[in-house]
Amino acid sequence: MNELDVLRVFCGPDGRHGNALGVVRDGRAYPDEASRQALAAELGFSETVFVDDPERGVVDIYTPGLRLPFAGHPLVGTAWLLDLEVVNPPAGEVWARNDGEFTWITARAEWAPPRRLQQYASAAEVDALPAPPPGEGWLYAWAWEDEAAGRVRARAFPRRDDGITEDEATGAAALLLTAELGRALNITPGRGSQILTAPGPEATIEVGGRVRFAPHPPQGFTR
Repeated sequence: MNELDVLRVFCGPDGRHGNALGVVRDGRAYPDEASRQALAAELGFSETVFVDDPERGVVDIYTPGLRLPFAGHPLVGTAWLLDLEVVNPPAGEVWARNDGEFTWITARAEWAPPRRLQQYASAAEVDALPAPPPGEGWLYAWAWEDEAAGRVRARAFPRRDDGITEDEATGAAALLLTAELGRALNITPGRGSQILTAPGPEATIEVGGRVRFAPHPPQGFTR
């Protein structure tokens, strides 16, 4: 049996929802890119993390179809799970901190993969979108719920052939939207998750949320 922690990252205020994340604490069990990609495809989560050095926070991130230099919810989840102050994905050094029920990372918008950020007139229009909407390329659909308060409704659609029709809660897109708007945001993505963001010094952005263990690991794995 292989050891795997399955987390839900960016849970809502009631502790529900959140984006599923697989974390392999001992990356040596999957020593090369091919074996890691195969496991990520088998699990089918939007991302799976392989920890190569828990002391230094060195991690490797995969979707079911590709390797990523940076992704938000895997780094928030791994920082929470391993109680890390620094996480090191290929993109660069990411600082992390815990603040009550929230775990935060500090990152740069240029690390995030490209996303099309499309604003809609209302949260109801975002809610009504089919999954996925017609078109090609990664789409982050968003609308103001309360602009004065910085409250945003959002849904994320990878629109790629890897089995992920809708990404429940993406930290990378939240990072990009915060950089574009230049203000702190309280985002309700997916079915009812929550992501908080805040611009920081020297063009950095903090992204934070709640993390919980998923109830059961997939068949063939232990926690």
